[in-house]
Amino acid sequence: MWFLFALGSSVFAALTSILAKIGIDGVNSTLATAIRTIVVLLMSWGMVFLTNTQGGMIEISRKSWIFLILSGVATGASWLCYYKALQMGEASRVIPVDKLSIIITMVMAAVILHEPFTVRSALGCVLIGAGTLLMVL
Repeated sequence: MWFLFALGSSVFAALTSILAKIGIDGVNSTLATAIRTIVVLLMSWGMVFLTNTQGGMIEISRKSWIFLILSGVATGASWLCYYKALQMGEASRVIPVDKLSIIITMVMAAVILHEPFTVRSALGCVLIGAGTLLMVL
């Protein structure tokens, strides 16, 4: 089931990029990010209340709060950079560079989370990096 959600994520991420590129025409990238964030906020809290999971907030540990907040800060920084790059560059060149996060995430997962980093993973990272360079140069 995780694969279907991951596939859905990639489809919606692709739509996000195209819709954002069209939507930021003539709009300050920071303002566009704020508008997008409001929509995500409303959708997220809507799902919390729709699924009646708001009571779980009191069960969240201090450690989880800290890391969820830090993740939110990283998301905000990522979105601000992404929208500025998307406004300045071609979507077909910005998006592949943005997706270098795959390589960075795999390395961080190995170093920080101690997840396995195999020869196959390394080869995949090299191919993703080479493919990205091929697309943007």
